[in-house]
Amino acid sequence: MARPHPALRPYIDRYWSWEATPGERIALPRLLPGTGAEVFLHHRQPFRTEGGAVLPSAHMLCVRLQPYALASTHDIGFTAIRIRAGRWGALVRESIGRLLDTQAPIDVLWGREALHWHEQVAQAADFSQRVALIDAFLLAQLAPAYADVQVTAAVAALYAAPHTTSIDALAARLQLGRRQLERRFLAVEGLPPVAFRRLVRFQHTVRALHLQPQLPLLDTALAHGYYDQPQFNREFRSLTGQSPLHYRRDAQTKTHFYKTSLA
Repeated sequence: MARPHPALRPYIDRYWSWEATPGERIALPRLLPGTGAEVFLHHRQPFRTEGGAVLPSAHMLCVRLQPYALASTHDIGFTAIRIRAGRWGALVRESIGRLLDTQAPIDVLWGREALHWHEQVAQAADFSQRVALIDAFLLAQLAPAYADVQVTAAVAALYAAPHTTSIDALAARLQLGRRQLERRFLAVEGLPPVAFRRLVRFQHTVRALHLQPQLPLLDTALAHGYYDQPQFNREFRSLTGQSPLHYRRDAQTKTHFYKTSLA
């Protein structure tokens, strides 16, 4: 894992990598709906879905509306760029709303020059060289003026406290009408703020299930703003098609991409 260049840290959470040992088969996860966007630059075998489709060797995943199941794969090797929620517009001109729940190849994000960049990253000798190449490319793309600062502030507030942040109060704090905030939020994030808030709470809860597996399901759900176990079960089934208990048992046999927060 590596932190990006200081100028990129408001927009990029981290770079991280995975390198399988020769012959090792990795049980990849079922990616659940959330708020993030991740760019994967593969230098070995790319991901495949459980349906058998092979993903591009450099692509973005932004899972919002339904789970995305990755198949177990051998010879995995990639570097991932974790983009912060609400910060997409400073790095990519393409609206994220057009890319939700897709596997967009990187030339859709940054044009054909990105394909040459990926070749350089894939041929780099080690992770530190890949990080240097990624930093240089993203610094050249960075254009903070394209970001909607009020939507960025709204995303930050919802991400920090999803179960205690009222959309009406948030709009008032930003000196916007609720409908105005909803329109601008939808244009930037591809979802209205209420739907985004729902995904933040769910994402935080699932992350805790993985990083604190010793805690009972109910304790984790209550700590993240769910009223009781039935409400959490309904929400989990609605977003994943599984019960939380079934998901947790299945997830114990696979890896996951949830990470601890960086200081």
